[in-house]
Amino acid sequence: MSGLRSIYAICRPFTAALQAQLTGVAGVPPKLLHHGDLVAVVGAVPKEDFAEEPLRARLEDLDWLSETACAHQSVIDALTAVTSPLPLRLATVFRDDSGVRTMMQERREQLLRTLERLEGRVEWRVKVCAEDSGTDERRVHTGEPEKAATGRDYLRQRRMRNGAHEDVWERAEKFARQLHDTLSECAEDTRIPAPQNAALSRAPGRNVLNAAYLVPRSDSEGFVELIERTRDEAQGMRVEPTGPWAAYSFNGEGR
Repeated sequence: MSGLRSIYAICRPFTAALQAQLTGVAGVPPKLLHHGDLVAVVGAVPKEDFAEEPLRARLEDLDWLSETACAHQSVIDALTAVTSPLPLRLATVFRDDSGVRTMMQERREQLLRTLERLEGRVEWRVKVCAEDSGTDERRVHTGEPEKAATGRDYLRQRRMRNGAHEDVWERAEKFARQLHDTLSECAEDTRIPAPQNAALSRAPGRNVLNAAYLVPRSDSEGFVELIERTRDEAQGMRVEPTGPWAAYSFNGEGR
């Protein structure tokens, strides 16, 4: 293969076949690069995009970044269907196959320990967002007129609106804490990054939980059923489980 080498994941040797006609970044099919008891899943990528200087500029191109990230993820999803990969971040690039093998040799013990920990496990992510019921609906419940007649009325309505918001957030945060405690009992490990910024996620409502859970693959169905049983308690909230994913949050590499 010509060009640089982008690594999708590190795995233990596996015999299951990847899906037919799988392609990755730059439309290139991934290949398995064996080194002792480790396998790197790599793809050739062009220097004009992935060398240090052009890559820095490319990462500012949101269309290119989105397309490239989807291609990278498609390979990792295919690997997750047949094994338990240690996924690496997009644009983890080496000069050639020899550079990849050198990395695997130098980090062999750490990689094997992480693979042992991830074997047979997947990541589930759960978000809880408190939804804004809307000003009009609150007016119906509070009986307030649409426009305040005086400054005093305006201040009173504003206090009531702020109080309604606080009630929603407090109830949502309490629900999120209880849900996280319940799910943590069924997971082997958890990660809680900062709640997502609504302006960045473009999702309505306020994010009160954004958590990742490391779950045995065989327990995935029960894990999702546990979430579904909380739906009745989640009035005014969106509960969004996604997965199963490769264990990005637990690979010691970051994402």
